[in-house]
Amino acid sequence: QVQVVESGGGVVQPGTSLRLSCTASGLAFGTYFVEWFRQVPGKERELVASITSTNKENYRDHMKGRFTISRDNAKNTAYLQMNLLEPEDTALYFCNLHSPFDDTEYWGQGTQVTVST
Repeated sequence: QVQVVESGGGVVQPGTSLRLSCTASGLAFGTYFVEWFRQVPGKERELVASITSTNKENYRDHMKGRFTISRDNAKNTAYLQMNLLEPEDTALYFCNLHSPFDDTEYWGQGTQVTVST
């Protein structure tokens, strides 16, 4: 059974950092693309960053430079390092694992990030 679990969210002040983790089990993690999405109530889920199985990274334009996605296949875990957080980064952050071979995808339950004074 495949499980995808996000962690690392919390309540932080503007200008600080958080590192989110996405740990998966029950699949060949290294073969999957990993994508981080975020969603706020009343808005569509938006892609934040992605990383391929060969470590090619891609970012939503205004997040590049503040956010860094990475992966450790030995730990079946991907990360999203978020620096200089802004109140506008407040959202529920989701991890998605997507197979490039058969379009199978798996979602986690999300981890809440709140940036507030």
